[in-house]
Amino acid sequence: MTTSARRPVHTQSVEGFGTVTLRPVDPAADAALIHTWVTEERARFWGMGGASRELVQEIYEDLDRRTTHHAFLAHRDGVPAALLQTYDCAEDRVSECYEVRPGDVGVHLLIGPSKGVAEKGFTAGLMTAFLTYVFSSGARRIVAEPDARNDKAVALLERTGFVLGPEVELPEIDLPEVHLPAKPARLAFLDAPQ
Repeated sequence: MTTSARRPVHTQSVEGFGTVTLRPVDPAADAALIHTWVTEERARFWGMGGASRELVQEIYEDLDRRTTHHAFLAHRDGVPAALLQTYDCAEDRVSECYEVRPGDVGVHLLIGPSKGVAEKGFTAGLMTAFLTYVFSSGARRIVAEPDARNDKAVALLERTGFVLGPEVELPEIDLPEVHLPAKPARLAFLDAPQ
């Protein structure tokens, strides 16, 4: 388990699931854990399968410097469970693929590996806390753009209430500090509760 001095930004008791705590990723302290998650075959759509631990740390240091993109480590009852990233859609490559509205917040989600048999309702419990946090942070609409070939992620979004949008091609980004290849993505949208 990682330890970090970073303070939680959200703590929520999810009935029948446990307490979910979100805290900002500490690139130095969390890189080893995140590296083990993103380099597993099941995380192939995350796009970091061949990354070294050092590169993972550099990527999260870059995210940590930004004011428009954020990474959070989620814990369930004190045990690392998932990685949640949020971003201002207007300041991301997804803005080239649809008409961004004020209050659109993008999300990326990577569930940590299960230890033993997969637990029914595990992802749903985490999603409850994630959606509460993102909407309580001021989002009017959550935008997801999983890899279009990631049927499990698309199905999860549908089960959670997201409305599927079109398939798009996220453009390549090739900057000195970050490289993201072009990616086929399926847009999905969830409006804030009224």
